[in-house]
Amino acid sequence: MQKVKSTIPVYDICSLSGHSHNPDELIAAPFGAYLQVHPNLHLPHRHSFYHIVCFTEGGGYHTIDFEKFPVKAGQIYFMIPGQVHSWNFEGRVDGFVVNFSESLFRSFLSNDHYLDKYCFLRGVAHDSVYRLQRTAYTNAISLFEKMISEAQKSDGYSLDYIRACLIELFVTVQRNVADCLPAQAQQQHQLIHYNFRKLVDIHYAEKRLPKEYAALLCITPNHLNALCNNLLGKPAGEIIRNRILLEAKRLLINADQSIADTALQLNFSDNSHFTKFFKKATGITPEEFRKASGNIV
Repeated sequence: MQKVKSTIPVYDICSLSGHSHNPDELIAAPFGAYLQVHPNLHLPHRHSFYHIVCFTEGGGYHTIDFEKFPVKAGQIYFMIPGQVHSWNFEGRVDGFVVNFSESLFRSFLSNDHYLDKYCFLRGVAHDSVYRLQRTAYTNAISLFEKMISEAQKSDGYSLDYIRACLIELFVTVQRNVADCLPAQAQQQHQLIHYNFRKLVDIHYAEKRLPKEYAALLCITPNHLNALCNNLLGKPAGEIIRNRILLEAKRLLINADQSIADTALQLNFSDNSHFTKFFKKATGITPEEFRKASGNIV
């Protein structure tokens, strides 16, 4: 896939920490202090790392991949590398932030896809922001405080301790999510929320039809649609189109790439076809979205 120049900054942990490159580099800090050190991060930007914020106080909103979420105490959000993000806070805002590289768990766990098991680490914006229940919130605060304390140490065990705290945090939040959702068959949940969406993330530019994904999942198209409607409230075709639309928006804010090239990169037959698809989904043309993108993200 052609690499394009972005018109919004892409931050890595090294540039934020000011340290030399370290594949396991990590930042753990109180969020208020983090904001003071990095005041420009309220502007639209991307990360090359995983980003977690838990709010203890604050107002306003934050935007992840063009979806807005209100800022509230007790809220936690997760972002994976590559997502577009911005903040618009009101009043005093504080909490905790942890940034960690994609390689942090690579040498620690034998399962390279361990993080994929958590629904909030799959890059779907509305599945990545949660209001924690009281017990989960208390546990999360304790874990963030431990990680910040360990991040100040330089012995050979602090990074492992932080990894263990992160895993405990993931399990805590996942259980909080499960408690807030209607009971669903675990097998169906795994099939749609992980397997199907993972396949769409990989193949959205080439495979546009539900029957193509049904074949990969070894189920019928009707069964796939029924599961999607039941678990996600929308048919499989809409999930696929929404993923194409998200990538289109991400590419369109790269002003150095023409709209025709964006259409080509997404495997549309021509610019006209792409424009028709985009306008039907959003009500505006790609050109209009690009002009307004400063206000959208």
